Amino acid sequence: MPSQFMKNFFVRYVPTRFYRTFKRLALLPADIRAALLGTRNSFIPPASRTFVYGVDPDFKVIGAEYLKHFIDLGGLKPNHKVLDIGCGIGRIALSLTGYLSRGGEYRGFDIIREGITWCRENITPRYPEFHFEVVDIYNRTYNPYGKRSAADFKFPYRDDYFDFVYTTSVFTHMLPADMENYLAESARVMKRGGRCIHTFFLINDEALFHMAQGTAVFNFIYKREGYLSVSKIEPEKAVAYDEPCIRALYKKYQLKIIEPIHYGNWCGRKECLSGQDIVVAEKA
Repeated sequence: MPSQFMKNFFVRYVPTRFYRTFKRLALLPADIRAALLGTRNSFIPPASRTFVYGVDPDFKVIGAEYLKHFIDLGGLKPNHKVLDIGCGIGRIALSLTGYLSRGGEYRGFDIIREGITWCRENITPRYPEFHFEVVDIYNRTYNPYGKRSAADFKFPYRDDYFDFVYTTSVFTHMLPADMENYLAESARVMKRGGRCIHTFFLINDEALFHMAQGTAVFNFIYKREGYLSVSKIEPEKAVAYDEPCIRALYKKYQLKIIEPIHYGNWCGRKECLSGQDIVVAEKA
């Protein structure tokens, strides 16, 4: 697992495409060795192909962590219909395979084709109620050749369908118009009384205080129109929003926030549930 110093360095100074290349080259020999020796878990993506800052243990631990939050905070039940917005290479989906019952249903989509391909080849054959879809949405950092705008994208699901909707580390990489549309679409496809969990980097007085102490992994020093970023040339690398603005958007789309917001340790807080700020809401 990389040190905190190395995480800080990569987040602040290394372009995402270079980080992903570096990570693949660094971890590929271990993946090859594990494959040759037959010691790699075939139900976990090779470490060199995962999208997170970390390797195999991080991948499994984070999935288990969020499943617990979904159950404890979001009221997720085994028979629920679930939507995973930005499902990546199955980090959360894999944890859900052991929880959702045959009466439940999982739908996930992502803009990175490689992740969807792995999930379709490795998860769906074992769990046919798990469905994955690639969407060609433009993102300067993660899909620079995408043909569709996230701000105009309509989720390919009908109104009032899902019991539970979530994003993890998605709104933290989206600019305001894109993020608002995805939040609106989350509300549209949720059943009344359904719940959603989204993660953010929220700027409030406490976060500003901690950032000023120099303890933050994500130091949002570049102020833009409606958001802050850690990068001058790669805004979507990590995006933060003022908390009052996010609260107003939830109210706009008739999503009632279930208090309290569970603030993360991204800015240096000590007592936290997770790395990012977790917002739980219910559709009115």
